[in-house]
Amino acid sequence: MPSTNPRNYDAPPSRKVAFLGLGVMGYPMAGHLALAGHEVTVYNRTATKSIAWCAEYASATDPKHAPTPREAAAGADIVFCCVGNDDDLRSVTLGADGAFAGMKPGAVFVDHTTASAEVARELYAAAKAQGLQFVDAPVSGGQAGAQNGQLTVMCGGDADAFNTAQPVAAAFARAFTLLGDSGAGQLAKMVNQICIAGLVQGLSEAVAFGQNAGLDMKQVLDVIGKGAAQSWQMDNRGKTMVDDKFDFGFAVDWMRKDLGLVLDEAKRNGSRVPVTALVDQFYADVQKMGGNRWDTSSLVKRLK
Repeated sequence: MPSTNPRNYDAPPSRKVAFLGLGVMGYPMAGHLALAGHEVTVYNRTATKSIAWCAEYASATDPKHAPTPREAAAGADIVFCCVGNDDDLRSVTLGADGAFAGMKPGAVFVDHTTASAEVARELYAAAKAQGLQFVDAPVSGGQAGAQNGQLTVMCGGDADAFNTAQPVAAAFARAFTLLGDSGAGQLAKMVNQICIAGLVQGLSEAVAFGQNAGLDMKQVLDVIGKGAAQSWQMDNRGKTMVDDKFDFGFAVDWMRKDLGLVLDEAKRNGSRVPVTALVDQFYADVQKMGGNRWDTSSLVKRLK
């Protein structure tokens, strides 16, 4: 059990918060909130994970778990959420057992799910109608960023709600930035995924080309990583691609979900994203190879 504060939090006053969704991202994010001294109640569709989370963080601030999102959100100043997709998000916010039904007037719902801008705007309006606040706040940084409390968070919504959430979210975020009105956070995350898709495909082609040419690609990556070709993907995934290791990081299935959101939004706003569409199909090839849960850097396996 954690008994120390590994990040040396300079935390704001303790707030009563809830966290809905304890997946590979939500579990450590909720943990950072507990370690920062906040009073945390968690909800997860599989209750055993909520129970395990409470046991792991029992040395923090008496964490609790609830059987429904509504009960988890009751009395909370801020409700954080990180679930799978638009439908999952609706299921934990709306309806008799949804979080909105249990939140007190003026409370803030902060959604870290990577979802559509459309559902963000839908839930923003629904929250407003019930006297609540809603911020769409998808994250970048992957599982490692969540575990290390170093996520980058892209936000859309009202400034007052953002300002309420920002100091509390600092427990797990190195950057928490308001980018515009409701939906802007989700749109910014789509921009992020477009960039990553192209970078990973380019790096995959480079690694495969170099290996076919007989180069020591780890040495080559060390050299070109000091120049204009450098990227986070090269620094963190280049050598594991050479080693054919893909059992970590952001899964192909999740990337395809995100790129699907990108392609849908591109149709709506008239954007041309040919490289993104092509890489999405390359990821479909990886899925056919059985790589659904491989890291996104597994694009290189198509080329070997």
